[in-house]
Parts: sequence; structure tokens; C-alpha cells
Amino acid sequence: CEKNIIKDFQEEGRCFECCIKCLGGIPYASLIATILLYAGVALFCGCGHEALSGTVTILQTYFEMARTAGDTLDVFTMIDIFKYVIYGIAAAFFVYGILLMVEGFFTTGAIKDLYGDFKITTCGRCVSAWWQFIMLTYLFMLAWLGVTAFTSLPVYMYFNLWTICRNSTLVEGANLCLDLRQFGIVTIGEEKKVCTVSENFLRMCESTELNMTFHLFIVALAGAGAAVIAMVHYLMVLSANWAYVKDACRMQKYEDIKSKEEQELHDIHSTRSKERLNAYT
Repeated sequence: CEKNIIKDFQEEGRCFECCIKCLGGIPYASLIATILLYAGVALFCGCGHEALSGTVTILQTYFEMARTAGDTLDVFTMIDIFKYVIYGIAAAFFVYGILLMVEGFFTTGAIKDLYGDFKITTCGRCVSAWWQFIMLTYLFMLAWLGVTAFTSLPVYMYFNLWTICRNSTLVEGANLCLDLRQFGIVTIGEEKKVCTVSENFLRMCESTELNMTFHLFIVALAGAGAAVIAMVHYLMVLSANWAYVKDACRMQKYEDIKSKEEQELHDIHSTRSKERLNAYT
């Protein structure tokens, strides 16, 4: 019975050591960056898509705009293009996040060799040698900065509209108007505006579409900012992995050269010993 208890304790100790070793191989920095990236992309794509749909509803219902027949590039066509761009962003960064996570797992095995925990993996060296990941991540970070700046434009527009609705209730007799021509949504020849004295304006301010669309754009802007932070985090992780693995490769080359020199000295010493022994005999 005592032997069984000791055996159970030994097996539990081995399982615990194995779990600790596996947990030590997880790239926590890359994992955090991946979670942040997926959360930011999900917020931007999901909320941005619904906010664009709400914008279409507001333009058609309260500004009395209609889709132009034919292949004319109007605001509704641009919104459809933005939706397709959102689909592409979601798919592309889902794949890119997986690639960066795999790179983190491989390079973690290579970095741990510096402390004697893991053996340097060939895949870790090869993947870390792809400095193109760093350049590509840097370009994606600049792209997300542009997306963040672009997403702030509809937030600014809806903030102005929300402010006009708020001021119309505070100031009696004020005739405030919002003209879409000043935002470039329609051409100069088209007059699409709503004023506080119109029925459409009152209905729009009391509707849930305006408030919901405004807050959806704010959340989409926050998601784009989170994606920028994730890209910066990835840049730090990739740079650190590259430096550590490069140092590990240099150390291994030094150890290989040192072992070869020691082997050569040992061979020379053995040859001389044999010559002396032969001369003596």
C-alpha cells in the first residue's frame, strides 16, 4: 500500500513538472497581443458594419436620399465598398493573427534554450529569420493608424448631428441646419439638409437609429485603436524574439567552433602520445 502511495506521488510530480514545462513554452506576450488584435478587429468590423447599415437607414429615411440607378459612384455605393473592405480586413487579420501566434510558439522554444529549458528548434530559427514579419507588422500598424484616423470622421459628423439635436431642445426658436454638402456626402448641386424646424429632424433626433449608430461608430473607433496597440505589441515581441534567437544562434556557433577546436587539440595530443609510445617501444 505504501509503495502504491509513493508511486502515485511520483506520477503526480511528473505530471506537475510536465504541466509547468508546457506552460513555460506558451508565448504569453504573443497570446496577449493576439487576443487584443482579435478583440479590436471584431469590434471594428462588427460595429463598423452595423454603423454603416444604420447610416444608410438614416440617409434614406430622414434625408430622403435614394440610390442612383446605374454604375454611378454615390454615397451608398461607397458604403457597400466599405462593407466589403471590412469583410477583407476581418479575414486577413484572422489569418495574420494565427501566423504571428505560431511564430511566437516556435520562437519561444528557441529562446528558452538560452536558459537551458528547451532545445533550439530549426523552425524557431527559420521563422524568426523572417524579418519580413517585422516589416509587414510595421506596415499594418501604419495602416491601422490610417483606419483609426478615417473612423474618427463619421464620429465627428455624428457628434455634430447629436450636438445640433441637443441644442435644438435647449434653445427655443433656434433654426439650426445640417447640410450634407459640407461633409462631401453629396455634390454641390444637390441640397440635402435637415433643419430644426422640419418634421424629419425632430423624428430623427427622437429615433433610436441616430443614437445607436453614433455609439457604434465610437466602439468601432475604439476597436481600431485596440488593433493599433496590438500591432505595437507585436512589434515589440517580434523584435525581442529576433534579438534573442539571433544571440542564441551566435552562441551555438561559438560552442560548435569551441568543441571542434577542443576535438582537434585532443586528436593532436593523442597522435603525439602514440608517436612517443612508438618511439619508446
